[in-house]
Amino acid sequence: MVPAKKFETIDEYIESFPENVQDILEELRDTIRKTAPGVAESISYQMPTFKLDRKRLAYFSAWKNHIGFYSIPVGDAAFRKELSPYSGEKGSLRFPMDKPIPYDLVKKIVMFRMREIQQKRK
Repeated sequence: MVPAKKFETIDEYIESFPENVQDILEELRDTIRKTAPGVAESISYQMPTFKLDRKRLAYFSAWKNHIGFYSIPVGDAAFRKELSPYSGEKGSLRFPMDKPIPYDLVKKIVMFRMREIQQKRK
C-alpha cells in the first residue's frame, strides 16, 4: 500500500493514504509525540521516523491490511504477552486495520524505548 513516491515529510507520507488510514497514522503520530515531547521527526527508509538524542525511537508504515510499527524494546520480555498478538517479521509489530490500534501499547513501548535510550546515554 506504500506508494512509490519519495517522501520528504511525515505530512506528505500521511497525506498519500486514504482518509481512514490517515486518521490512524495521525493518531499514531500524536501518541508518539505526546509520549515523547520534543522528539525529532523525519523520514527514514521512506517511513515516518521518530528519534530521541539521534537514536531511533520508533517508526511506522501503512500496508494494505495492517500498520507496521518498528521499535521493539530490547528488553521485550516486559511486553512479551502484550506484543504476541501483533508479532510480525524481524521484530516488527503488525496492527491489523480491521481492529482497534493499541495506542496504549504504543505509548508503553515508546516510554520503554525512551528509558533504554536515556540509560545508554549515561
